[in-house]
Amino acid sequence: MIIGGSKKEVINNIKKNIENNELNKKVEIGDPNLSDDEIQKYIDDFYKNKKKLSYFIKNKIANKTVKKISKELYPDIIINGLEKLDSADLSKGAIITSNHFNPLDSYNVRKIVEVKLHKKLYIVVQDTNLAMPGFLGFLFNNIEIIPLSKSPNYIIKKFIPELKKILAKGDFVLIYPEEEMWFNYRLPRPCKRGAYQFAHELDVPIISCFVKMIDTNITDNDEFNKVKYEVSIIKVIYPEVNESIRSDSKKMAEVDYEARKKAYEDAYNKKLNYEFDISDIAGWKDI
Repeated sequence: MIIGGSKKEVINNIKKNIENNELNKKVEIGDPNLSDDEIQKYIDDFYKNKKKLSYFIKNKIANKTVKKISKELYPDIIINGLEKLDSADLSKGAIITSNHFNPLDSYNVRKIVEVKLHKKLYIVVQDTNLAMPGFLGFLFNNIEIIPLSKSPNYIIKKFIPELKKILAKGDFVLIYPEEEMWFNYRLPRPCKRGAYQFAHELDVPIISCFVKMIDTNITDNDEFNKVKYEVSIIKVIYPEVNESIRSDSKKMAEVDYEARKKAYEDAYNKKLNYEFDISDIAGWKDI
């Protein structure tokens, strides 16, 4: 299921960013452009609405909708590496990291958390996603998400306490360390340090995942064929609480990236190389 119309401009943006070695830069078009005050209002409204009865009704509708669409989008997800969690201490929950390539790709991780571990999954999203129009806007405002703002005041006073409250229940939080979504891009990209800073500060493990995309010959739309998904749990990374946040988060980010790089090379049987190749866009027909 392709959300958002033609992806030709998005793919051109991916190509430009790779050529400029800007592997965490935005490539999507048409995202909301908001002032700081507008962002703050969306965040305030989000938390206010979560206390209303109408939210619980919309939450049920949103979750049922996501599950229905995701079952159609991801009917036969293969899960590898569950045994890596057998000896992991998940009593305080965990932060999950994964590659980010589709607005609904969290269902790959959700299947692990809800179906296999029987816990809730919360997704960290950029604050501007709360302003998305239509269907995506409804979902972002009514499923289990935590908006992330660049405001230090918000991060300290609201975001981290919210994260702590969720993890204390033994639930899981998905954070995309690549930051920006690159549509159907197969390669893992460098990890920004945010997820690992939170893991260090809250003393919870990182569960590193990688999703492989498998081409099919089934048409999705004029530009893409459908793809299948294989999600692998590749490593559990623990914070070193005696180290500084900066040092430890940098180290964890590097360990995670190297693990995901190896997972990519094993999955596709090729070396990771950031030279643009149109075959790196899964399902793209114009090859």
